Amino acid sequence: MASVLVVDDDPTVREVVATYLRANQHEVAEAADGEEAIVAMARRPADLVVLDLMLPGIDGLEVCRRIRSTREVPIIMLTALGGEVDRVTGLELGADDYVSKPFSPRELALRVESVLRRTSGREPALPDVLRDGDLVVDHPRRQVLRSGERLVLTSREYDLLRYLVAHPGVTLSRDDLLENVWGWSIGDRSTVTVHVRRLREKVEDDPAEPRRLLTVWGAGYLWEPADGATAPAEVAR
Repeated sequence: MASVLVVDDDPTVREVVATYLRANQHEVAEAADGEEAIVAMARRPADLVVLDLMLPGIDGLEVCRRIRSTREVPIIMLTALGGEVDRVTGLELGADDYVSKPFSPRELALRVESVLRRTSGREPALPDVLRDGDLVVDHPRRQVLRSGERLVLTSREYDLLRYLVAHPGVTLSRDDLLENVWGWSIGDRSTVTVHVRRLREKVEDDPAEPRRLLTVWGAGYLWEPADGATAPAEVAR
């Protein structure tokens, strides 16, 4: 059982979402606006936050920003269908997932379970510690070191990097990554693109000329091991 904070100014949405989550044995708290959400997280931090972007007063993006500044709690954003810019901004701020309105409460509940499963360490077994050159992915501590310095990653960025490093030299499609990192059988592939871009900013010396996290045009992404051979011609750095 996990504690979930549902933040939405529509009481009907909060009630429906809370009902589905409680049916899955989760403890649910509710907040009607951004200020209530921030106060609730300070008083009793939740294990996961379901956060609407369109909130009165302090909007969802600012709530996400403030939460992310103090803790790594997973965040699932609720977005309007036309809110692509806000959705991408939310992912860049560290949101772990998003669901577009109108949405299926059952789908949202499944997304909650998927995110909680990943962030609680119940994902399929990979080595506890992965090493690649100056990069160390230490799963028992859920931390990544580069040249001895700890990288600041969101929980989703961590999961994505760990999966990539665990499959060196293997081209992984966006669908592969959505299924194995996000736990989605279908989904918006731009989610993967956004997270790859953010990871490059943290693991590459020059994100504009990546040498570790490479794009394979028309196919997906590939993690080039530090001691690997030169990438093949079809791989774009």
